[in-house]
Amino acid sequence: MPRRISLDDFRHEALDEVSSTNTEAFARARAGDSGFLWLTAERQTGGRGRRGRPWVSERGNLYSTLLLIDAAPPEQLGSLPLAVALAVHAAVQTVMPPGGEPVEIKWPNDVLIGRKKTSGILLEAERITDGRMALAIGIGINIAHRPDLTLYPVTSLADQGVSISPPEFFAHLFAEMAEVLSVWDEGRGIAEIVRRWRCVACGIGEKITVNLPDRSISGIFSGIDDKGILLLDRGSDGMMSVAAGDVFFG
Repeated sequence: MPRRISLDDFRHEALDEVSSTNTEAFARARAGDSGFLWLTAERQTGGRGRRGRPWVSERGNLYSTLLLIDAAPPEQLGSLPLAVALAVHAAVQTVMPPGGEPVEIKWPNDVLIGRKKTSGILLEAERITDGRMALAIGIGINIAHRPDLTLYPVTSLADQGVSISPPEFFAHLFAEMAEVLSVWDEGRGIAEIVRRWRCVACGIGEKITVNLPDRSISGIFSGIDDKGILLLDRGSDGMMSVAAGDVFFG
């Protein structure tokens, strides 16, 4: 039977200003923290996104990290980004006004409102000296502000008519993450996570371009396989599996 994770399993520490909540989480792990620790900050001075991109960190948005220790066997961690995206998606969906634009997930874990990015999720891992694996799940939500110069169209909750404070939004995220991590069950619940993810996926059946470190490839987004790997239909070149990359529509 899966271990039911309850809200009482988690601790939360609210900070004012940090370099980044992920950096702070790793510092706590090195100091012996046992995990299930949420850190939130009013502002980050060194926030970062995927591939080291800077993350705009003005006051009024949510900057948070969940620290997990030995979250799952390494071979099971590949599905965790999908689970995290589902928790963020559920939290955003909860606060959206009736009749608002659709809330979807762009593979693997970008939460979109009306096809505009509203969150950043960065998972980082570090093997600490006592042999434990520390995992920092960084989650930033555009609540009051959004960056101006980005690779993708972006939006904020305020742009969508949502009036909410970062602590109020975090309360939703806190609850949704506990539920999703229970379902994920250290990777054993991947089938249900994949099923839920497919229900809120953005762009299945559409043409996409995937930017890889060394090249860009295009095709029809055919969804994800049972492990969460992107399936790209390249016509006469056949079906291609993509484990990591940046997706662009059209």
